[in-house]
Amino acid sequence: MTDHNPQDNTGTAVQNPGSSSDPRRTEGEQSQTLTTRQGHPVTNNQNLRTIGSRGPTTLENYHFLEKISHFDRERIPERVVHARGAGAHGVFEAYGTVGDEPVRRYTRAKLFQEKGKQTPVFVRFSSVIHGGHSPETLRDPRGFAVKFYTEDGNWDLVGNNLKVFFIRDAMKFPDLVHAFKPDPVTNRQSGERIFDFISNTPEAMHMITLLFSPWGIPANYRQMQGSGVNTYKWVNERGEGVLVKYHWEPLQGIRNLTQPEAEKVQSKNFNHATQDLYDAIERGEFPQWELCVQIMSDGDHPELDFDPLDDTKIWSREQFPWLPVGRMTLNRNPQNYFAEVEQAAFGTGVLVDGLDFSDDKMLQGRTFSYSDTQRYRVGPNYLQLPINAPKKHVATNQRDGQMVYMVDSAPGQNAHVNYEPSNLRGLTEAPRTYPDHTPWVEGPLVRQSIERTNNFAQAGEQYRNFEDWERDDLIANLVDNLKDAAPVIQTKMVDLLTQCDTDYGRRVAEGLAQAGQSTEEDQQQAVRQAEENSHEAQPY
Repeated sequence: MTDHNPQDNTGTAVQNPGSSSDPRRTEGEQSQTLTTRQGHPVTNNQNLRTIGSRGPTTLENYHFLEKISHFDRERIPERVVHARGAGAHGVFEAYGTVGDEPVRRYTRAKLFQEKGKQTPVFVRFSSVIHGGHSPETLRDPRGFAVKFYTEDGNWDLVGNNLKVFFIRDAMKFPDLVHAFKPDPVTNRQSGERIFDFISNTPEAMHMITLLFSPWGIPANYRQMQGSGVNTYKWVNERGEGVLVKYHWEPLQGIRNLTQPEAEKVQSKNFNHATQDLYDAIERGEFPQWELCVQIMSDGDHPELDFDPLDDTKIWSREQFPWLPVGRMTLNRNPQNYFAEVEQAAFGTGVLVDGLDFSDDKMLQGRTFSYSDTQRYRVGPNYLQLPINAPKKHVATNQRDGQMVYMVDSAPGQNAHVNYEPSNLRGLTEAPRTYPDHTPWVEGPLVRQSIERTNNFAQAGEQYRNFEDWERDDLIANLVDNLKDAAPVIQTKMVDLLTQCDTDYGRRVAEGLAQAGQSTEEDQQQAVRQAEENSHEAQPY
């Protein structure tokens, strides 16, 4: 099976050449002639087929039935998280070094090895909690997902703009998202729900400190940092592994918004970040990021006051410096948003040789969840879509499933053989070039938290490192979201923030004591105003 129209790597059908000898066009058709999906030329796209000009319509309106039934199915299920997004194509250029050392010392991944080596990429930026058409000024972590189309297959580096996360165990991810999503009864998001969960999750203090500061509302996608958040591994030609963290540093600089500034932007344009990215690329002002890594030897590192696998923690740049490995440039906008941005599918388990997983519990939970979501959302054959397909040889024994439109077979392969091993010209295993990375794993099977939690130190340090205006915005935002919460939630949050920094807790407590009219009252007032201040109209 093959797709009816040839496609380029964006997922958009390639236009046929306009010669009259094109065998795919019937006599009288031009390159712009409208057809149905069956290839039937459409001579009347304005009217249904009816009995008389007024109707009724007849059942055999094939063109209409095809058109409207496809329209009814134009949307696929929205992502549960990261629903609102924008994207662009570009290229990653390797430096061939990590800091001042040859990169091959640490990883054998081919895309990093040669100075100047270029790898095509597609990047999707997103907000996490809010829906697909939500304003881009809302306070929310921003997703930063990069698909590298390497010569060894795809590598997806899936992260956020903020360098830490709320939780350190994947078991809690559904609870976290449910708390941040709207109430299942009223369908309204509330600070009480959010902080009811957060007040019982001490490791979230670092993330909350960042999220409710101006860092929780990036000015746009171009001037936003990115981070892999989780701890990964690099593996060299000898099979030796080191722990790594990834950081994208925008060469356009970093800019954030306070809450009042974001509200002014939202009143004029709730798609501002998508427009900013698109317009900049159209102008030829291609945004760039430098990819840096931090490297740590594989192990427990008892000398640290935190576990290096804990995704609620930052590795100190003084101890583990940022080492540049390459630069990414986004230089081409999508030709079709749905085909490329909406159907783009990423997964933390999509790694190439020379890259590996750490024992990070959040990373391993995400590795199942992300790709499983795409199989549900887009379908089991989502990797056959041009935006997701590797730009290299693909040959598998996977068959069938919803929306399959090609067979991943190899030239000369026996079409009857969809299994391995076989003596009958089936697919065979690739030769092994380098030894596997084989870390030693030993220990009892338990359900336990990590030993070195240290939930408050880095959150307090982050608070003290903020400038005065950032601290002011942080306190105002926390107070605004906590003032309608139950007293027990307020008390627990003040206690947790005080353990981060005494001044931090004191200022939030004082803000809550002085808080004026509640948000609930404001919202009820808005409901009343809509009726009382509206203008009466007569039926027409």
